Formats: sequence, C-alpha cells, structure tokens
Amino acid sequence: MPDMTIEIGGRSFQVACQPGEEGYLNAAAEMLDREAQALVASGTRLTQDRMLLMAGLMLADKAISAEEELRTLDRRLVQQTQLLDEMQAHPKPEPEVREVVKEVVPQSAIDRIDTLAARAEDLAARAREMAGN
Repeated sequence: MPDMTIEIGGRSFQVACQPGEEGYLNAAAEMLDREAQALVASGTRLTQDRMLLMAGLMLADKAISAEEELRTLDRRLVQQTQLLDEMQAHPKPEPEVREVVKEVVPQSAIDRIDTLAARAEDLAARAREMAGN
C-alpha cells in the first residue's frame, strides 16, 4: 500500500492508499486544500482538527448542491425524453398543399426567386465542373 504525503492548509499529512489510487487521492487532497486555503486566507485561527472539519463541511456543502443540481437535471432529462417519446408516437400530419394565386404573390418576389434559382443552377454547374477536375 503506497504511502503519500499530502498538504492541506499548509500542513503535511502522511496517508496510505491502494495501489493505482494515488491520482484520486491527490485530486481529493487538492480539493480539500483549496477549501482549507480559503479558511487560512480568511485570517481565522483554527486548530488543525477544526480546519479539516470546516474544509470538509465546505466540500460536503458543495457536494450536496451538486447532487441537487444533478437530480434536477435528471428530472428534466426524464421529462424531455417523455415529451420526445410522445412526439414520436403521434403520426406525422399530412402536408397541406396550397395553390398560390399569381396575383397574391408580387411580381417582384417571383422575379427575385427566378434570379436566385438561376444563380443556384449556375453555382451547381460550377461545382460539377470543379469536381470533375
């Protein structure tokens, strides 16, 4: 079992962990140290035990908040999944076909659409030429 030295709040601690878990231990120690450093920076004089207790409580508070947020996100995911399932269960509506009366559409709009269609056809032809080269 590897022995490691971690630093929390400017104090060193000798701890043991399972082989291969050193990275996790370091990450956990860094999280605890950040909370302890905030306490040290506040100028509050705490005993070692009190500092570790307070830092642990601060981390626990963050963990509880994260768990609550995760539960909220899980509920939203379930709701969205149900909504998606409901939407997929409904048959797709048949498309409506409507006739456009030429007098309703201004000639300027028809001319603009014709111009855009011609440009699109020209671009497609150029793309085919470039692809062939």
